Amino acid sequence: MPLFSPRRFQPPFQPITRESLPLRLFTGFERTSKGALFGCRMCGNCILQETAFVCPMTCPKGLRNGLCGDATPEHCSIDPSRPCTWYVIYDRAERLGRTERLLEINAPIDGARAGRETWLEALRLWRERAAGPHPRDFIFHPSKFKADWEQFFYALRQPSWWHGDSAYHAPAYTEPVSGLESRLRAGEFVITTEVTPPLDVSTDDLMKRLSALAGHVAGVNFTDNASASARMSSLVCSKIALDAGLEPVMQLQARDRSRPVIQSEVLGAAALGVRNILCLSGDHHAFGRSPVAVSDQFDLDVVQVLWILRRMRDEGKYLDGRPIKKRPQYFLGAAGSPFGVPPKYEAIRAEKKINAGAQFIQTQPVFDVPRFTEWLEALDRRSLLEKAYVLAGVAPLKSAKAARFMAAKVPGIYIPPEIIARMDRAAEVGKEAEQEEGITIAREFIEALKQIKAVHGLHIMAVNWDSAVARLVQDDHVLAGTATA
Repeated sequence: MPLFSPRRFQPPFQPITRESLPLRLFTGFERTSKGALFGCRMCGNCILQETAFVCPMTCPKGLRNGLCGDATPEHCSIDPSRPCTWYVIYDRAERLGRTERLLEINAPIDGARAGRETWLEALRLWRERAAGPHPRDFIFHPSKFKADWEQFFYALRQPSWWHGDSAYHAPAYTEPVSGLESRLRAGEFVITTEVTPPLDVSTDDLMKRLSALAGHVAGVNFTDNASASARMSSLVCSKIALDAGLEPVMQLQARDRSRPVIQSEVLGAAALGVRNILCLSGDHHAFGRSPVAVSDQFDLDVVQVLWILRRMRDEGKYLDGRPIKKRPQYFLGAAGSPFGVPPKYEAIRAEKKINAGAQFIQTQPVFDVPRFTEWLEALDRRSLLEKAYVLAGVAPLKSAKAARFMAAKVPGIYIPPEIIARMDRAAEVGKEAEQEEGITIAREFIEALKQIKAVHGLHIMAVNWDSAVARLVQDDHVLAGTATA
């Protein structure tokens, strides 16, 4: 068990090429020493100074910029026998007064450096830098030494192809690039919804579902192999929606994609006319159906995806530095989890996403308005509500059984006991009464959320209950008075 970090989930990396014997011996000594202290995986880009000296690579997903939406304070969502690495990082950073350091956007791993030593690399960089830090300044100019020390380690951990920071990067364009963005900028209270892609190649049912939504929503969100289970791609469904006259919101999760594939896919989506992209880290492979994929770390996390996509759009360059002659255009979004993570931590997570490029935040379903308001207040304290639009999630409950399952099994969702009790009482009457109570509850939350100034719209989602979504988005009561103040 490492002294300062949770035990690592995967073994240390190995270098791509074979090194000389002396270098292998030195690397072995470094790996053993850092493994005993931090559970080091030899990623080649140490960010311990930014993560309160807890190695983020002990996370089963390998997330380098914050926890996932499945995390709990009690344990890791993938391996219940271990704590969540990022909860350990947040807790220790708070105790050490280093919370603001967690805002820096850390680079993905460079495969050419993974598995190699870093101590000699740090010494090489220090010898090449005229800027120091110089040992004499530690005695005679402490403040200069401290500044030079910080600049040196920034240069060490932030490669030239990344240059991550903790600043907000506003979009480089002025006119809205999508219908959804245009309506939000105009102050319209928007309604979006979610459609699960088909399990086969038939699009007949999908077209019927889209037809029921036409004219009632500002965007249709297509899930991207949720729960690590294969369905028709979000990109294809988005193109079908475009052809049917609806504005799509394409989900793009990082789990199964390498960095070249993600860049390739967003270029293709932009070329087809898809202008809204919701970026996600994605559910772990362990949540998929058997046989599951080999449990390995994600190549990128959602913050890194947003950073790459924003730079492609605003700076016109690929991750590797190649220029993009005609830049892609898209309106970027990310997910928010008001109930899965303490608001003070979720606000840090949201700030990194917004700084990286997220322009709208789509939340998990809201069943507790006061707690949702606490989350908004935490974002407001960091001046985030003026930088991104918030679309609050609404999920109609189909049955008491479904409500209990969501409350107990779905990470990031909290359903108060009084809501469960209402569904239980309706279940005693019958199935139809259950569904009507679920619709009634959804309408109540819609009405309450519409009164919150910081909420710019609603995202209505229902698993395998399309008729409920159609009823809500076609409900004049739901849509009435949807202009924001």
